[in-house]
Amino acid sequence: MLKIFNTLTGKKEKFISTKDKKVNLYVCGVTVYDFCHIGHARTFVVFDMIVRYLKFLGYQVKYIRNITDVDDKIILKSLEKNVDIKYFSNKMIDAMNQDFLRLGIDAPDSEPRVTEHIHDIIKIIEKLIENKNAYINSQGDVIFSIDSDIFYGSLSRQSLQKLISNRYINSHINKKNPLDFVLWKKSKEKDRFFWESPWGKGRPGWHIECSAITNFIFENYIDIHGGGSDLLFPHHENEISQSRCFNNNFKINYWMHSGMVIIHDQKMSKSLGNAYFLKDILLQYQSEVLRYFFLSTHYRHPIYYSEKNLHAAELSLKYLYNTLYNTHPIANSTEGINFESLFFNAINDDFNTPEAFFILIKLARKINYLKSCDLYKSNLFAFRLKKLASSLNFLLEKPEDFLQKKSFFSQEKVKKIEMLIEKRNISRSLKLWKEADKLREEIMKLDVILEDSPNKTFWRYNK
Repeated sequence: MLKIFNTLTGKKEKFISTKDKKVNLYVCGVTVYDFCHIGHARTFVVFDMIVRYLKFLGYQVKYIRNITDVDDKIILKSLEKNVDIKYFSNKMIDAMNQDFLRLGIDAPDSEPRVTEHIHDIIKIIEKLIENKNAYINSQGDVIFSIDSDIFYGSLSRQSLQKLISNRYINSHINKKNPLDFVLWKKSKEKDRFFWESPWGKGRPGWHIECSAITNFIFENYIDIHGGGSDLLFPHHENEISQSRCFNNNFKINYWMHSGMVIIHDQKMSKSLGNAYFLKDILLQYQSEVLRYFFLSTHYRHPIYYSEKNLHAAELSLKYLYNTLYNTHPIANSTEGINFESLFFNAINDDFNTPEAFFILIKLARKINYLKSCDLYKSNLFAFRLKKLASSLNFLLEKPEDFLQKKSFFSQEKVKKIEMLIEKRNISRSLKLWKEADKLREEIMKLDVILEDSPNKTFWRYNK
């Protein structure tokens, strides 16, 4: 039985979908004002794993991940680059999709953009004003009143008085309560990007977009709503408050939040200058290594990003692939079944991937022992290892391809390397040692390390 830690209740709960074997899942997506960083990667690898596992269990998952394609930062960036905002946001969305594809993240069922739901946003704001949950301030902005929702603060369990006194002391200008927030921002005369509304030209606030999209797509319920823990307050608190006031039948059953990425004992942040772009990291590490790293710490906990920790993830994954190297997995229903039980017990316990990885390593040790005394049995256990790892989207490559890091080379370069190795092996067989040494030097210039065995020459990427 799958159990999930529910942020709303603060405890693990048995997962029961609203409709049998169907799951509505929504995750807050990217604000596309720049390239995706490793914080995005951590969050979306986590929820990609969750979606895959739910499907593995037989659930029909409707997975929605929104895109914020209008925002002050996006407008500013497009102005700085002197390009149309739509062109700029499309370019960033394409880059995001390429990064996620390389990381092995499946596309969601839908990626609704904010600009596609302006009508839905306006409809919700109209209802909130009508219900006295929102008001228009002296500047013409539409503001949500948190005092109109008696349940406000229940998701994040924050001390609202403390927040008002400590963090929001100067944010009460043109607001009845310092924690009130903007639903519709009235445009200034110089603004180029706006929509017409009953309150004049303007654009939506950030929090309202998720309420509009989820109400439009899911109607009355979401089984799982996810996002990074940095969104818990104020974004998710504001979102659920709006949705509740707009439609009191709307329910979100489980809230899930992934932990922060920590760099040099600081939260990763572009403003602190310690953000690492995903596209750059993928030039140095294989995508499975990054996935393994992100899941090697429990999803709810902070993860410490460093070269040392990435290298540790790489070594662990290499160990698993080395275990499968020179095996011939044979499908079976009995061998290794105890490992399978332990593995799924770990995943069912709030997606405890670190424990699941520990089980995979133990299974690999068993296979390596059997290689020395019972090759047939080692192949039976190798099947179990591949089956379990594949449920989390690991060990999908041929072991030799992963170990050689072929993904870092073009097909043309791989063909050239293998052609040179074949020529070198012929030279070695004819005892033309000088020619073989020259070919070895030529191969190594291609960023390749050679490992000779009596029957075969193995090559891999030299990084």
